[in-house]
Order: sequence, then C-alpha cells, then structure tokens
Amino acid sequence: MDMTTVGLLYPGHSAEDDYPRIAVLLGGDIRLPVFHTDIGEDAHREDALIEMGAADRLAAGVEELRLAGAESLVWACTSGGFVRGRDGAQEQIRELAQAAGLPASSTSFAFVHAAQALGVGRVAVAATYPDDVTGLFEKFLESAGIGVVAARSSGIVTAAEVGTWERERVLELARAGDDPRAEAVLMPDTALHTAAHLRELEETLGKPVLTANQVTVWEGLRLAERRAWADGLGTLFARPDRRPEEE
Repeated sequence: MDMTTVGLLYPGHSAEDDYPRIAVLLGGDIRLPVFHTDIGEDAHREDALIEMGAADRLAAGVEELRLAGAESLVWACTSGGFVRGRDGAQEQIRELAQAAGLPASSTSFAFVHAAQALGVGRVAVAATYPDDVTGLFEKFLESAGIGVVAARSSGIVTAAEVGTWERERVLELARAGDDPRAEAVLMPDTALHTAAHLRELEETLGKPVLTANQVTVWEGLRLAERRAWADGLGTLFARPDRRPEEE
C-alpha cells in the first residue's frame, strides 16, 4: 500500500511522543510528521487558548508539513479549538485548510467525528483542565448532538504538568471520569500521554475510550481517505468485525 502522510500541528512539547508510538502500531506505511507551533503562554485559560490557536501560529507550520508530503493536516490541540465555540472552531480549520491547500481539521472535531463513527451518543468527559475549560468542551460536544452525562475536571493549568502524568494517574482520571450512563469516555488533552494505555483503559472501563492523540491521528487518516486498523489503539482503530458492539 502507498505511504499515507498526516501532518500534525502540535503546540509546544508535552506528549508528542505519542505520535511515533501510534505510527509504529499502525504499520510502516503511515507517517505522522509533527510541526511544533508556538504555544505562547502555557495556560488552560480561555484568552491564552484563543491566542494559542491564532491563524498565524498555525499557518507557520503549513509549508514544512506540505514539503513533508502531508495529505491532510490536523491542529493537534483540543482546547485550542473548542474554546472558540463550534462556529469559531470551524472557521479556524477553514482558514487552515485554505492556507495549506489541504483537507484540515482539529482534535476538537476529531472527537465529534470519532464518537459519531462509533455510534456513541452519550459520553463522559475525563479532563485534565480546570472546570471552566472542561465546561466549554461539554458545550462544544453538545452543540454537535453528543450528550455529556458526566464530566470530571482535574484543575491542571499547564500542558507541561499534564505531560508528566504517568500510567496510574491516567487510569485514575479515566476511572474517576467514567459514568455508567456513558457509552464512551473522552479524555480531551493532547498533552496527556495515552497511546501506551489505550488497551488497559478500555479493559478497565469496559467501554470505548477516546483520547486526544488517538482521535487526532484517526481524523487525519479519515481526511486522507485512508482506513487503518491496529491492535492496541482502542475500539476506534479495531476492525469493525472485532468491535464489541458488533460481536
């Protein structure tokens, strides 16, 4: 199969090492080059997040990723999208697509599309963010017709701190954020290392878990019209005949 290349615009440095791990699990014919955008002020605060996702910051990485052969682009930052609301987030990726001349999206919309692809209508949110930022993510999901039955906030202000979280803390957050009414649990921070824990997360909760770096890659592949399956990357990347709801 021909090589597929998904370009990722990632703010700063926190959990970008999830992407080479995901690429290995997907096989040798998928490339995930990363351009590190200027993070500005590292703060899960509305004004800082809006500035983090400014058009000029995102456009700075477009040419490098085009030269790397990107067939699609994803703004790999959840809060830097949904903080603008649904219309603002849509305008953000429209501008990015125009600048790149490529299909583009963001992690915020990746969560929506991934949940829809799995037929999930009710979710629980397990977030690293402060309460107000988590609330904005809830509103974003609900504007897309996805019901949020529970939401857990951790009150962490910086991506740098989130990037230091190890396995047990990730699992603890997922367990705390789950709710029996939820069909899936969403963990929305791209600064959180989750790629190594997806199998254990789903086994622990007994339901699909969607995490930011996972859905980001899936969204980029969707835009590139490339279907990919992989063991260890959760229900989202499981072959349809192996998904629990279809057994």
